[in-house]
Amino acid sequence: MDFYIPELLKNLLPKGLLSECHSRSFNRGDHLFHQGKKPEYMYFVVSGEVILTRANQHGEPITLQRCKGGFVSEASLLTDVYHCDAIATHSGMAINLPIQSLRDALMDSDFSMKWVQLLSKEIMRLRTQSERLGIKDIKSKLIHLIETDGKAGTLHLQSDLKSMASEIGVTHEALYRAIATLEKEGLLIRHTDSLELLRK
Repeated sequence: MDFYIPELLKNLLPKGLLSECHSRSFNRGDHLFHQGKKPEYMYFVVSGEVILTRANQHGEPITLQRCKGGFVSEASLLTDVYHCDAIATHSGMAINLPIQSLRDALMDSDFSMKWVQLLSKEIMRLRTQSERLGIKDIKSKLIHLIETDGKAGTLHLQSDLKSMASEIGVTHEALYRAIATLEKEGLLIRHTDSLELLRK
């Protein structure tokens, strides 16, 4: 293989399955897969950003998941069709794992347990995200995001603030105002590539 394989995948996947993986570059606006199509691959996002989206009953798009690194389409492992679209919002690279080979590999108990552990971590992440979406106050949402997704009170920005606003369920104007208010209150410092919480 002449492409970059993250350590997480090297430690997770059996050698046989790893040898069947290949890389895929994508640009903003590209589809990794389309709703209604038969699943052929599981995707691991190495760089860039991909969202899973589906139209509501009024035809308006709803973002189901935003991925800046890690697996997308885990739910497609045992389904007949993809239930949403995967669209790149920032250019990057993904690794494609053949779905059928992944299913076959799960017959191995050691790999199966590793896969369950990985999904358990994803469930915990989604619960944290759900908790954040339930917070009404925008400043509190932002603080929650920095505390849960950041390290030692600092959140490194992997995308623009407009994407972050969508992730926490607010308009980007409201997010800008919340950041400005927290800065004025002396609770936040906005750096070029990070947001740092200050403690009084």
